[in-house]
Amino acid sequence: MPVGAKVFIGLVVTVGSCAFLYGAVRPSSRNIAEFICYLLISILASRLKVNLPGITGTMSVNFLFILLGILELSFPETLVLGCAALLVQCFYRDRPSAIQITFNLCASASSIVLAYGVYHSTWLHRTLGSTSLLLGIAASVYFVANTGSIAAIISLSEQKSLKKLWVECYFWSFPYYLVGAGIAGMIGWFNGAFNWETSLLIVPVIYLIYRSYRLYLTKLEDEKRHVEEMANLHLRTIEALALAIEAKDHTTHDHLQRVRVYAIEIAKQLGVTAGEMEALHAAALLHDIGKLAVPEHIISKPGRLTPEEFEKMKIHPVVGAEILERVRFPYPVVPIVRAHHEKWDGSGYPLGLKGTEIPIGARILSAVDFLDAMASDRQYRRALPLEEVMQRLAGESGKSFDPKVVVMLQKHYKQLEKMAVARFGPEIVSSQLSTEVKVERGVAPAAGFENTAVKDVANHDTNFLFSIAAARQEAQTLFELSQDLGASLSLSETLSVFSVKLRRLVPYDAIAIYVKRNDELIPEYVNGDNFRLFASLRIPVGQGLSGWVAQNKKPIVNGNPSVEPGYLNDPTKFSTLRSALALPLEGLAGVVGVLALYHAERDAFTSDHLRILLAISSKMALAIENALKYQQAESSATTDYLTGLPNARSLFLQLDRELARCKRDNSSLTVMVCDMDGFKQINDRFGHLEGNRVLRLFAQALKESCREYDYVARMGGDEFVVVAPGLPQDSVAGKTEQLRELAKKAGNEVCGEDILSLSVGQSQYPQDGQDAEELLAEADRRMYLEKQQQPSRKNRRLYPRMKCRVTIEMQAAGSEAPVLAHLIDLSLGGCYLETSALIPPGTTVQLVFSIDDGKMRTEGSVLRIDPGSGIAIQFNELNRENKEQMHRILEYVHNTTAFYDNRYLSKLLNT
Repeated sequence: MPVGAKVFIGLVVTVGSCAFLYGAVRPSSRNIAEFICYLLISILASRLKVNLPGITGTMSVNFLFILLGILELSFPETLVLGCAALLVQCFYRDRPSAIQITFNLCASASSIVLAYGVYHSTWLHRTLGSTSLLLGIAASVYFVANTGSIAAIISLSEQKSLKKLWVECYFWSFPYYLVGAGIAGMIGWFNGAFNWETSLLIVPVIYLIYRSYRLYLTKLEDEKRHVEEMANLHLRTIEALALAIEAKDHTTHDHLQRVRVYAIEIAKQLGVTAGEMEALHAAALLHDIGKLAVPEHIISKPGRLTPEEFEKMKIHPVVGAEILERVRFPYPVVPIVRAHHEKWDGSGYPLGLKGTEIPIGARILSAVDFLDAMASDRQYRRALPLEEVMQRLAGESGKSFDPKVVVMLQKHYKQLEKMAVARFGPEIVSSQLSTEVKVERGVAPAAGFENTAVKDVANHDTNFLFSIAAARQEAQTLFELSQDLGASLSLSETLSVFSVKLRRLVPYDAIAIYVKRNDELIPEYVNGDNFRLFASLRIPVGQGLSGWVAQNKKPIVNGNPSVEPGYLNDPTKFSTLRSALALPLEGLAGVVGVLALYHAERDAFTSDHLRILLAISSKMALAIENALKYQQAESSATTDYLTGLPNARSLFLQLDRELARCKRDNSSLTVMVCDMDGFKQINDRFGHLEGNRVLRLFAQALKESCREYDYVARMGGDEFVVVAPGLPQDSVAGKTEQLRELAKKAGNEVCGEDILSLSVGQSQYPQDGQDAEELLAEADRRMYLEKQQQPSRKNRRLYPRMKCRVTIEMQAAGSEAPVLAHLIDLSLGGCYLETSALIPPGTTVQLVFSIDDGKMRTEGSVLRIDPGSGIAIQFNELNRENKEQMHRILEYVHNTTAFYDNRYLSKLLNT
């Protein structure tokens, strides 16, 4: 306890003891019965106490009886009445210390002495001539003396402002003391007019005063709690957002708090203003918010960044500042965030500020962030000892960091580290070392190129929202590519899906994926302009553009496509392709192929395009390796990889065995060949992965619907064969209809609409053939006859669908707020949205296509949900008016998509 507090307690105890001594040596009583009655009521009233706001103290309504004692009783009686009620108040539900009890009793005695002396002062009676006014003054004196002494000791003990503490915690109760004085005066008048027994009537009044006290204080406490909760919510929201950013950077919450502790304490040592302190507090949490615009695979890369990746990383201070400008902080957070990567000598980014041009908060934050980064585990290195970090920090003093900040860190870093560890605990070691990769550019091929320089797109008009959207789209597309590359072992299918999704990130006019076989590059997948020419190439390793890439294991950007061997053997021919981007695909066993993209524009490819391809090249090489191994093993396998059914080779073996048994037993055999109608549309509209899902569902249902001794196989593609020994002729038609229903159900379950049907052809042994080939051929012929007789099955699409990429609002029935989703597929009947929201099928949703004005909107229901990917929406049945609205929506989405596509293309052309 401070010395001043001890002195004040001693002074109050001395005055109070004198008051007790004076009352003890001069006892007197005017009416002992009246005194006992008031004493009992005041003791009961002292239990009716309320908690004071802002401090750990209570107050009861016994002050009313003290004022009544001053008016009606002698000084000793008033002293006993007040102190007895105070003792009960202290011990009721509490166990105060001896010093607290002593101080409270002496402070109350001192207050009673002053108030009693004021009211019974002869001079004041002659001067004022009004007992009512005198009673009000006595109540005021008692209020100031009693509450003032308590506020003073709290102020001295907790080093708080006496005036602020007294006004905030006690002054609000002053009107109640004046009301109490009025009630005491009214009781005194009743006693004079009647007798003192009338004072028993004040018991209900006392309780009403207590209730009003309690309700008022409860309201104050609720309002204060609400304000505190909102302030804490604001701070927690900032911390949660900052923590999400740190989680994306694969660091820990300790990093966030460690930087904040260091920064705030150093700022205190340097004497920054209160506004700058608040700004630094927020900036320490939010300085890396701009990393939302940086692709996650760059942030979490387990190694050093390439120059192209570092260029992308350098945008995060600018983007972070633009984001926080929208928040409109009342203190200068934005300049700190924008400048926290500036250096003292002017070599930092993004503005190249130097010296005191850099805000003091940014200078502190950059030094503290450097210290924490070096002393923490990262993906590419282990944490360094704190002493070594301080040596490196001192070495950068006057170069990267403010010398004053460095000096303060050198003086206090041990103390600050203990403070951070004590507050937030030791950091969790979670990172591992990784090798550093350095790529050097090789010599150009002997054939030569028109231009090998890599250009960067100068996109100065792009705002931070576009940067964040582009980063998220890049991360999402890379994730989808990674998933697709591992989803299928069919090489042609894998490369087809890859080429379609790659075009979102790297625009091209033609693509060729070469696979290395022996010493040649063979085009495994070709699409786009001049695809026939590329498909006919056989490129020796080491020759031409792709051959050089395969031999040297280095990429080439903006090479000349015409140097590929055999591409333009005829000198009279002219190629429309002017630039190429080629990079090697290195698997576990070395180079397995080359990915080559071609474009009609000169220098069409940038370092960003190369960075994206490098991020997925190893995954693609591994997928190609696995697919090639699978192709080699597929010829000898007997099980279809996708459905788990026997394949064509196994089918022929089994059918031969069944025919041999039928010949021995003189029994019949039915062969049913099934082919799906509309399966190609499922692949085109919903993707190959959904098509695979349909095949698996149908195969499982087909197997479950057959008898145990029936044989079900997949011939290939969407053709299935059922071998049914002993199936009666009259049961074949029923079995055929059952198979058609199974196909229809599988298509409906995946696609949500009647898109799939089945053509079935049957043949029987011995009527239609004697061996496996004859039976299969006859069943296949009849199946195609049935298919040709049903032309309506060629197209199951009810409405033409439009591919798009527009952000819309979606709100499910019963939800409080809408969420954003990406519209990628739209027709008059429904749409498909990319979103992470989980909405049960059948839920009604409201869709707003024009977010700015909300006019373009419609309703539908969730038809299908793909968790973590998206949902399919079916629109409500359309009348004439709704169809007109949907046509307007289709036109709006088409125009919006075309606008952004054209703007993106024009930026590419202008640069």
